Amino acid sequence: MTRPRSALALPLAVLSLLGCDAAPRADAARPLTVWAAASLTRPVRAALDSFTARTGVPTRLETQSSLELARRITELGETPDVLLLADRAVFPALLAPRHVARWTLFARNRIVLAWGPRSRHAAEIVRAERWWEVLERPGVEVGRADPATDPSGYRTLLVFQLAERHYGVPGLEARLLAAAPPRNVRPREADQIALVETGVLDYVWTYENLARAAHLSFRELPAAVDLSSVADSATYAAASVRVPGRARGDSVTFRGEPIAYALAIPRAAPQPDAAARLTAYLLSADGRRVLRAHALDALETPVEVAAPAP
Repeated sequence: MTRPRSALALPLAVLSLLGCDAAPRADAARPLTVWAAASLTRPVRAALDSFTARTGVPTRLETQSSLELARRITELGETPDVLLLADRAVFPALLAPRHVARWTLFARNRIVLAWGPRSRHAAEIVRAERWWEVLERPGVEVGRADPATDPSGYRTLLVFQLAERHYGVPGLEARLLAAAPPRNVRPREADQIALVETGVLDYVWTYENLARAAHLSFRELPAAVDLSSVADSATYAAASVRVPGRARGDSVTFRGEPIAYALAIPRAAPQPDAAARLTAYLLSADGRRVLRAHALDALETPVEVAAPAP
């Protein structure tokens, strides 16, 4: 049973939403370029279709893992009109203040353990107190995303650390990591859903919204483990992982925190006015309804964050 969530109450300025229908139309021949984290593909595609139907403004959606999208900006010099990432922390870690001046938190999520109709021992993992022992059985294949490219990947590693502390089982982090070996790691967490559906993988560490959208079964973890609860922020912060940073040989540390998705209009966005119109729609009541209809937990009150001064 899904437990209620606390609001993402943070001491930040709340974004003022702009009206979407009164603004002049953008050039219909020039679509807005929208980059989104792969885990956002379904809800964002639906929201963009709705936006275009309302305004006549065409859009072009490109999806990759969040770190890949950030590196396209920092390393390749490419720039979209709107950027939506699965981890708000990527903005200050890799993009601010040079490439973005501010970003807005607009959705939340949690990490779950999901499985499909062909998964081995699924009936047992639903009720097993020591559920990790099911993952360790011979022949069971467990997938996860690459922490070097996808926030889901490093968040899964944070969950492993938090699980060991929560359950008080020494070595549990290493056991969970061994149960999801490198051969089952994929660059994008969303790529693994099809592998679970076809039985190539038995289980996958994934976002709740992806499991719901794919109609997979999943086990929720305790709030102190799954990165969903603002009340457990201090507990999450005790876990950390390092991933490749801006430059070759560089690295950046991500600490555990409640999962928050964020969007931004880059400083060099080709069509900033039309991009502002789109983001206002995504953050509006109508935009939230579309996102929620496709299993994304959109925040009732988006939160704007300004980049620190350089």
